[in-house]
Amino acid sequence: MNSYQDLTVWQRSLDLAVECYALTKEFPKEEIYGLVSQIRRASVSVAANIAEGYGREATGAYVHHLKIAQGSLKELETHLILSTRVEIVAFERIKATMSSGDEIGKMLRSLIRRLQDERHGYES
Repeated sequence: MNSYQDLTVWQRSLDLAVECYALTKEFPKEEIYGLVSQIRRASVSVAANIAEGYGREATGAYVHHLKIAQGSLKELETHLILSTRVEIVAFERIKATMSSGDEIGKMLRSLIRRLQDERHGYES
């Protein structure tokens, strides 16, 4: 692997951000500085933290940034759920995005475990 861009989890995270940008284009204009901004920021943060952690070239820092990416996923999920509860968007419209987020979360947890095991000298 030559770059964070080779990581499937980073690629999927970037796809998730693109999905979120498309989704929020449909939101009312009065939400541009509210939920639109929050959803976009949280979605971009996932991929950005994977890249930043990879670039640190230290396992501990990488794991730390992957955990931040996990937190951003949960933040994104919360904003998406709120957007349905305040009736900005139907749950059916966010279901696939939520599912993508769940898959990325599983990939992040797996990568974190693998890195921690390697750091502690265990083989998976």
